[in-house]
Amino acid sequence: MMEPSSDIQAFRTVLAASKSVVILAGAGLSVASGIQTYRGSGGLWTVQDATKMATLEAFQANPAVVWRFYSDRRTM
Repeated sequence: MMEPSSDIQAFRTVLAASKSVVILAGAGLSVASGIQTYRGSGGLWTVQDATKMATLEAFQANPAVVWRFYSDRRTM
């Protein structure tokens, strides 16, 4: 097992030689990394309810809001 390192080139070399990769991530990773969360304070899902945006009724009522909701997520 390798010791932790901040050497990006060494990481790329090891990654390129790897046969498989496993990524374990969980709640809180986004906050620590400076990535906007989904449910936290000011999160992506606190402004609009994702379950309500994913309906035909929402699109028919205000297509611009629904398009913006999904567009914001595609460009993250």
